[in-house]
Amino acid sequence: MNNNESQLDSIRNFSGAYPKQIWSLFFSEMWERFCFYGMRGMLTFFMVYHMAMEEKVANLQYGATQAWVYAFTFIGGMFADKILGFKKSLFWGGILMITGSLILTADPHTFFFLGIAFLVVGTGFFKPNISSMVGQLYGADDQRRDAGFSLFYSGINIGAFLGGILMIGVGKGEILSNIIPEHLRWNVAFGLVAVAMFISLIIFYSTRHSLGPIGNSPIDYDNETGKKWYVYAVYIGALACVPVIMKMVSNTRYTDWFMYIIGPFSLLYLFFEMSKLDRQSNLKLLAALVFIVFSSLFWAIFEQAGGSLSLYSAEHLNRGTLNIDPNIVNNSANSLFVIAFAPLVGLLWLWLHKRKAEPNSVVKFGIGFILLGLAFYVFGANKMFAGSNGITSGDIFIFAYFVVTLGEIALSPIGLSLMTKLATPKLQGFMMGMWFLASAYGQYIAGLFGAGISPAENATPLQKLEIYSAGYQQFALYALIAGVLVIAISPWVKKLMGDVK
Repeated sequence: MNNNESQLDSIRNFSGAYPKQIWSLFFSEMWERFCFYGMRGMLTFFMVYHMAMEEKVANLQYGATQAWVYAFTFIGGMFADKILGFKKSLFWGGILMITGSLILTADPHTFFFLGIAFLVVGTGFFKPNISSMVGQLYGADDQRRDAGFSLFYSGINIGAFLGGILMIGVGKGEILSNIIPEHLRWNVAFGLVAVAMFISLIIFYSTRHSLGPIGNSPIDYDNETGKKWYVYAVYIGALACVPVIMKMVSNTRYTDWFMYIIGPFSLLYLFFEMSKLDRQSNLKLLAALVFIVFSSLFWAIFEQAGGSLSLYSAEHLNRGTLNIDPNIVNNSANSLFVIAFAPLVGLLWLWLHKRKAEPNSVVKFGIGFILLGLAFYVFGANKMFAGSNGITSGDIFIFAYFVVTLGEIALSPIGLSLMTKLATPKLQGFMMGMWFLASAYGQYIAGLFGAGISPAENATPLQKLEIYSAGYQQFALYALIAGVLVIAISPWVKKLMGDVK
């Protein structure tokens, strides 16, 4: 047994529910998600109300930005696998995110797209790698793995909850307005990313040695000195991508071209690889494709949170019983409900399993869509409580988010797990990339959906509310049809999955 294997065995041979290393990864990821979800909740609002963009244009640029974040995780994960290793990739991504934040802090109006481009590339290097390291803390047959990922998932949502409150709250002057001058509020809001990522990197850097060989580069640079330039080439290539991403996001037509090409190309490559496999493996990959295609539609509707729902919250909601700014509610309610109810839903599945009544993964996927559809029907029906000023109930809005969250809890945890189970060993990395690419398409379509229901600039508040409400009820119909279809084809998909549960 070599030294690396010995260290891995020592890490994995822990007592109790969690390895000690998971806590540093938990807090590093928590602060990165603080940034991601905080930014997600600010972008469309800032573009419309502080950069004077039309709502349609802002929705398209929001969709393009988020699509590139997810598309770049595929690229960042690939370079981490082949060259940098997870540790170097994570740290490099964090530095790029801090750089983007500082650029936005200096002048978010003048340097908006430059700062966003740095954040996109940085997130692409950071996001996919901590989860991989969490998985490597456990042996292949360790039954405690699910508990570890559940803990990690709670860290993600704690970060999202805090970022969703603090960043938009500071920008709008709801938080710390007596300390931060009005003309600097958005500078500080964008600057919180640098603060949070600095904390994240300090936590990771100070505890990195406890991970042993986990996350190390696959290249042994001590014995392969000629390959050291690979690392510098990745760094230089990442920086070279910044102006490209800046152009792609600021002119969404270029993003359109990319999305038209990358999806069909990925499918052609997958079919090429499937031609080398046996029938049983191909059937499982077809089942994976079903989940991938449907997930794109789910995220296209769900991710209205950062686009059209951000503008809807700003213009059409009262502060509700809790007297909270509607944009803060829009940015944080989902995460709070996940923290509160994900464990309870997990217990429900266990209770049903003991009674041999737990729905299979495909049916859960369908249930997620149906709950999403019901939630968007409530978003649309909220117009019934509006006054003549076009302002409607913040409390009904919160209830709709509760239903959205139940749909997410039913669907979201399934996907990544199924990709690893359904793909052959040699295609696992590619299928994970396809799953993230599906998320990118979901974000891209979310921008198109949001732009499609954007009211005219000269519309009255009541007219705007009517247009948003009709759009949300249309999205509800899409989700309900998809949910019924998924449940209807579940016996066929289950057969394709073979022995995978």
